[in-house]
Amino acid sequence: MPPRRKSSNGPILALVLGGVVILGLGAVGVFAAAFNSKVKDTGYSAYTTYSPTYTYTTTTTTTTTTTTSTRTTQTSSTPTTPPGPKAVYKLADHPIFGTGVGANDFASCPLPAMQYNPAGEERFLAAALPCIEKAWQPALKAANLPYQPVELQVFTGTTQTPCGSRRNDTTAMFCRGVIYWPGNFYANEGATTRHPGVYLGQLGHEYGHHIQWLTGLLRAADQAQYDVGGWDTPKGLELNRRLELQATCLGGMTLAPFSHKNVIPMDVVNTGLQDAGQRGDYNRTPDHGSAPNNQRWVMHGHKQNDIKACNTWAASSADVS
Repeated sequence: MPPRRKSSNGPILALVLGGVVILGLGAVGVFAAAFNSKVKDTGYSAYTTYSPTYTYTTTTTTTTTTTTSTRTTQTSSTPTTPPGPKAVYKLADHPIFGTGVGANDFASCPLPAMQYNPAGEERFLAAALPCIEKAWQPALKAANLPYQPVELQVFTGTTQTPCGSRRNDTTAMFCRGVIYWPGNFYANEGATTRHPGVYLGQLGHEYGHHIQWLTGLLRAADQAQYDVGGWDTPKGLELNRRLELQATCLGGMTLAPFSHKNVIPMDVVNTGLQDAGQRGDYNRTPDHGSAPNNQRWVMHGHKQNDIKACNTWAASSADVS
């Protein structure tokens, strides 16, 4: 298959930037660590638990040989409440890998017919996202990790994001809880991408980055890249491949419930998985992994549907080349 359009944008200071990929399951997020300064944590303040101070009443009874008195006092107290779910900033030893959670099954997912224009793409993706949320929200809750729905923005031309500007002639991008989807991009990649499965597979990969963001894996990866000298160092690029291949694996897990109980036609699921296996670095910066490794990881996640199957941080260097 001839190479698909390659973005001319270089890495941008961000959490995850999807894109610049020649053949690449979406997300194809170019994860850029800070070059000269660390990327600040974003989004997690919403997960702090508010512990209100309240007033309660106590009654004390004192008895003597002559009188009995009752005294009521007002006491202010701040009770101790258990902490709410919080992100954990670890990689290979992240506690989520010991939970055994996977993407949960759901009964149905009515998807509209795909129309290959920005409005049609938005309708399709917006219908698929609630199903993906149903699959992943219970898993994160079971792991005592924070959860919030991802946002979707389909755009044409150029859009401004917290991770920088983005043009719609590049692949989809995840940034700080939002998937930025370039209208018409995939429809124009070629005849093989005019299939709803490609869109669903791409969406699964981008949602994989959302899971990384919620759990703290994304910030931990950013810190690790900073510690080794930056995104564009050999060690930084390997960390980026681990990040992207994990999102690919999580995308495979995301498609697992869709293939159960005939929720959607298997042709859609299989096309999404196949497209994921055709994405990768090829003749560009080695930051997303080879196509064979993309294929291995997406199928591994899909077949196992267990979060520990996507621990790319503990894999050998050869498995993330």
